[in-house]
Amino acid sequence: MADLFRLDGKVALLIGGAGGIGSALSLGMAQQGANVVVASRSGVDALGKFAEEIKVKTGVETMAHQVDVTSEESMAALVKAVIARFGAIDILVNAFGLNIKRPALEYPMADWEKIFDVNVKGTMIACKHVANVMKEKKGGSIINLSSVRGIRGYGGGNSAYCGTKGAVELITKALAIELAPYNIRVNALGPALIITQGTMHIQQNPELANKYKALIPMGRLSVPEDLVGPAVYLASAAAGFHTGQTLFIDGGATAS
Repeated sequence: MADLFRLDGKVALLIGGAGGIGSALSLGMAQQGANVVVASRSGVDALGKFAEEIKVKTGVETMAHQVDVTSEESMAALVKAVIARFGAIDILVNAFGLNIKRPALEYPMADWEKIFDVNVKGTMIACKHVANVMKEKKGGSIINLSSVRGIRGYGGGNSAYCGTKGAVELITKALAIELAPYNIRVNALGPALIITQGTMHIQQNPELANKYKALIPMGRLSVPEDLVGPAVYLASAAAGFHTGQTLFIDGGATAS
């Protein structure tokens, strides 16, 4: 049974793979035996250092590559480089995302376009280019990053972010149907608020932390490691008949 969740010999491309969420997923995939490609808009030196850390910890092969998810040319160059190194891409994890909070009645369209370019256009570009490679091999697993805010409205300046994650929800479902004949599974992870470097201020503010905890039946805030098991499952043979779905990793927040 344990072998169902192993990823030995697989090639996992994690875009946003050195970020707050992505770094945990990159390490988790490597711990299950996958060779890991860490891609991000971050500088190649920082990416390379993180990739080397994963290799030292797990013994798998790693690679680092800078990418702009809003550019098809940049994405095509990334995919070409991965194929040149490993010969295949078996797993794609789109672990990147952007939120720009602005009051809805004052939302600058430049900011609106920027967040949609990254979260929606970027997701589609990555799926398009990697799925074309997976199609040739007749199989693969794509994991997008959704959110509880993709199915529930939230205030606090989140109109654009909610819109992008709602779009990711339906892109995931549509691609799952279209790519199923090629044995390419497309799913998503839908976390609640996750404590990363960018949201650490919430955990450090007891009043604010308690406000968010009150929305979660399990009574605690999420950390990136909460997503590792679900991501490994979606990438593995254990999820061989699982496609077009979002796993909400939210401590029960969407249950009511």
